[in-house]
Amino acid sequence: MLPRTVLMSSFFFLLPFVTCTSVPIKPTSPDENTTEFIRARCCGTRYPDLCYTSLSGYAAAVQHSPLKLARVATNVTLARLRALCSHVSALRRASGAGHVAAALRDCAEELGDAADHVGRTATELRELESVEEPEVAWRVSSAQTWMSAALTYEGTCSDGFQNVGSGGTSSAEADVCRRVGKVKKYTSNALALVNGLVDGR
Repeated sequence: MLPRTVLMSSFFFLLPFVTCTSVPIKPTSPDENTTEFIRARCCGTRYPDLCYTSLSGYAAAVQHSPLKLARVATNVTLARLRALCSHVSALRRASGAGHVAAALRDCAEELGDAADHVGRTATELRELESVEEPEVAWRVSSAQTWMSAALTYEGTCSDGFQNVGSGGTSSAEADVCRRVGKVKKYTSNALALVNGLVDGR
C-alpha cells in the first residue's frame, strides 16, 4: 500500500488536469459567425447599417456565401420595390388629374420597370448556382447591368417630380420621394453585393 503522502501528492498533481478537461469550451455560434460575415460584406456597401439590419435576419439562408447574400439582398429589394409600386399606383388613382397625377403615373411606370430589372437580376443570380466559367462572369455582368438600370429608373421617378411645379409641397410628392429614396438605398446595397461577386461566388 502506498504511503499517504504519495497518494495525496498524486491527487494534487492530477487535479489541474481533471479540472481543465471538465470545463466545457463554449463554441462560437454558427449564426453569430454568419452575422459577422454579413456585417463584413455590408461594410463594402454605401449604406452598411441598413444593409446589415435588413439582411442579418437571413443568416441561416446566407451561411457564408457571397452569392446567397447577394440573392437575398436582391429579393429584399424586389419586395420593397413591388410594395412601393403598388403604393404609388394607389396614390395615382386617388389623385385625379393634373401635374401631380401625371408625375405619379410616370413614377409608377418607372418603378415597374425597376422591379422588372431587379427581377432579372434575381434570375441571373439564381442561375449562377449551377453554371461554371466562363458563363459565371457573363451572368454576374448581366446581373450588374440589370441592377444598375433599376437604380437609374428609381432616380428617374424622383426626378419626374421636379417639373410638377409644386415646389415639393405636395403631400403625395413628398411621400413618394421619401419612399423612393429609401428603396434606392436598398438597391444600391444590393448592387454593391452583386459587384462583390466579380472576384468569386
